Amino acid sequence: MRKVRYELYTNEDFSDDQKNILFSIFIRDGIKTIFDSPLATMKIKDIPDSIHRIIIEKLAPDNTSSTLVVGFNYQIENVGISWYLDTFPSSDTFKVLSYPFR
Repeated sequence: MRKVRYELYTNEDFSDDQKNILFSIFIRDGIKTIFDSPLATMKIKDIPDSIHRIIIEKLAPDNTSSTLVVGFNYQIENVGISWYLDTFPSSDTFKVLSYPFR
């Protein structure tokens, strides 16, 4: 079985930022999305620091053995959409995707 561990946090001080942000986590096999899950909408100021980071673990669907792309998409209300991604090589069984939001 192959597992991805998503870690979301920030090292920045966003204590005054009241904008809403929506994160989602995903796994892609080539151009095909095989897993996509939104997290609850939060205020940017509420993104936790590294000690209190959000951790989600997900098994790769169908135990696929190909190289995958894993990542975070995020949308800031009235600003735009961006992402953070990385590869999950076919030879690996565990991937930690640690994302310090900036």
